[in-house]
Amino acid sequence: MATARWLLSTLPAPSRDRARLEWQEHQVAMLPLGTLFSVVRIPGQLVAALTGCTETAELDAFMGQAIGGGPVICDPRHFRYYALVPAVMPKRWQRVADVWRVMGVELLGLGSYLGVPQVDAVEGDRARASYWSVPMDSAATLCSPPSVARLIAAGRRSTDPGVEE
Repeated sequence: MATARWLLSTLPAPSRDRARLEWQEHQVAMLPLGTLFSVVRIPGQLVAALTGCTETAELDAFMGQAIGGGPVICDPRHFRYYALVPAVMPKRWQRVADVWRVMGVELLGLGSYLGVPQVDAVEGDRARASYWSVPMDSAATLCSPPSVARLIAAGRRSTDPGVEE
């Protein structure tokens, strides 16, 4: 419950009821990024290249280990992962953003929105637009930025072995 309240606090108070209704009706609520948290959108192909598999459960377990247990949302329809990071990360990582963009990795912050699943949506299925690949353990717990950067660097090396960091 505290996690849901924290996520909803990204919205002005009058909009929180609308988001709760979106969670009830659609299982996903659109929340603004860049105030409490931002996200790093990671293509599923990059994660699959690191694991050598495409099974959802294995990919989710890998993400939990690679990111150190920080919260990650999976969009199975578009095969993307969204690692929740501190709100300031898009500004701090501007220099690497262009390099990452070539791989399909995007830094999304202020001015962007994310479809955030209900906090109890922890398993993917065809009826669900997205789910928590790695659930948010508690309010305000985010991914470690160095862990996310290491995952992306490893993905870059696995998809382009000639690259040097």
